[in-house]
Amino acid sequence: MNQILYNCDWNKNIEANNSKNLNNKKSNDIYKIVFFSSVILLALFVILLLFRLYENNKNEEISKKLTSSYSISTMYSGQSEINSSTAYVEKSSPFIIGVIKIDKINLNYSILSISNNNLLDVSVCRFAGPMPNQIGNLCIAGHNYVDYKFFSRLNELEIDDEINIYDLNGNNVIYKIYDMYETKPEDISCTFQNTDGQRIVTLVTCNNVNGKRLVIHAKEIP
Repeated sequence: MNQILYNCDWNKNIEANNSKNLNNKKSNDIYKIVFFSSVILLALFVILLLFRLYENNKNEEISKKLTSSYSISTMYSGQSEINSSTAYVEKSSPFIIGVIKIDKINLNYSILSISNNNLLDVSVCRFAGPMPNQIGNLCIAGHNYVDYKFFSRLNELEIDDEINIYDLNGNNVIYKIYDMYETKPEDISCTFQNTDGQRIVTLVTCNNVNGKRLVIHAKEIP
């Protein structure tokens, strides 16, 4: 009888150990699956991040070449005046209409004449208002990238900081910031054109954290 009981207990122990080993094997398999899945996802994320950085750097180089082209073109422009009647005329194809320069945040980019998703990947763009340094409210949009390109450092600006706008004639007008605020993406009140004869520049970019738009208004220094 004792031998029989002993054999039963032994068999139970073996079954328990086998069950435990099987559970451990399943757990290990699950851990392996989770681990390798995490590694694959991390690798994909790194690849996408590197690709995005590559695209941003490529667009940055294009933007620098555009700015260089602007400098050369103004040198040989003959200083001919831009007709103010063209201030609100949209062109069918994009072209450089000036340069924006903000020394405080080391910003220096060509301003493209029209705005769309492809052009915003290349440089900052005019999306409303007149040509640079004309009467009215020139509204300029730019992406907010994580690598400090385009308008990503606008949040560092403060009231009374200065913005330089160069037009196609090579003239530089200095604008001083008088208002900064965030608003909803659908709010386009910042594009107002009733400026009482003043020259105003409005800069707009997105806030990647809360999804709102950062708006900066600056007016010409008398």
